[in-house]
Amino acid sequence: MSEEPVGIGPNDPVVIVTGAAGNLGRRLTRRLHRECAVVGIDRRPFPQRPKDVALEQIDIRRNRAENVFRRWAGRIQAVFHTGILHDMRKPASEHYSFNLVGTTQVLSFCVRYKVPKVVFLSSANVYGPLPGNAQFLTEDAPLRGSEGFPMIRDLVAVDHAVSSFLWKHPELETVILRPVHIVGGVKNAPSNYLRLKYVPTLLGFDPMVQIIHVEDVVDAMVLAARPGLRGIFNLTGPGEVPLSAILKELGKVAIPVPHPIARPLLRFLWNSRLTTFPEPELDHIQYICMVDGTRARDVLGFTAKRDLRETMHAAMDAGPLSIPRVRSQ
Repeated sequence: MSEEPVGIGPNDPVVIVTGAAGNLGRRLTRRLHRECAVVGIDRRPFPQRPKDVALEQIDIRRNRAENVFRRWAGRIQAVFHTGILHDMRKPASEHYSFNLVGTTQVLSFCVRYKVPKVVFLSSANVYGPLPGNAQFLTEDAPLRGSEGFPMIRDLVAVDHAVSSFLWKHPELETVILRPVHIVGGVKNAPSNYLRLKYVPTLLGFDPMVQIIHVEDVVDAMVLAARPGLRGIFNLTGPGEVPLSAILKELGKVAIPVPHPIARPLLRFLWNSRLTTFPEPELDHIQYICMVDGTRARDVLGFTAKRDLRETMHAAMDAGPLSIPRVRSQ
């Protein structure tokens, strides 16, 4: 076992961040370490990690992951679970195993080692962009995201699993955050789409879109860690805006494509590895999937600090270079 990192005393309380080497995990870790001791878990390396942050380079599905909880038992104040696989090119079986099996294991460790607080970062995508959606979906809306997008079936399953955990273990304060499309130094489908120079749109459709700055998401996660808070919260950004307005603000050239052509064309480009925008994501530029952030405002005290223009332009930030792949441990 490695020595205690510089800055963490033998009796200091700690927080654990899974997925600490991811783009969002790194931001969260750098924010938290200024106020408390942080232990990161990730199978990837963490370049330029703060010296006072411990990193356990382990796959959360492995039995060795329990050693992290065992080592810090009695000192863990909160677990931030951001270790979710979002790479749509990975096989569905890998998504299911890493996301659902990994999350179930992390939750079991939280119970076993009496962790008082669990904060899970989900996504508003679990609701799904559907033609019959209400204008604004509340936290009670059914999770129908996988109906048109089977590749996020595992994320819906994970959200359901953590929701069940929330009610099954009232002795733990569990918080589930469902942010709208995150932009700003992250690599996800919405950001990849907005970074295109020539952006395909669906002819005749101009849906309202909600985006949120990654730093606002980090703010919300920190707020969620306060004692006494539990439940499910939608996270919204600075407002709603038509997709066409975002493209205009970013100086993009919109290419309207007839709906019957768009799907087979994008499917071909995806299968040929000529695009990073999967075909099922077209639903997000056709139908609305907007959420109501009232509960996060009233209970968490969360309001996005970055304005709409700053948030839109943050989508152009591609973030750091890709983290090198490593073998799972």
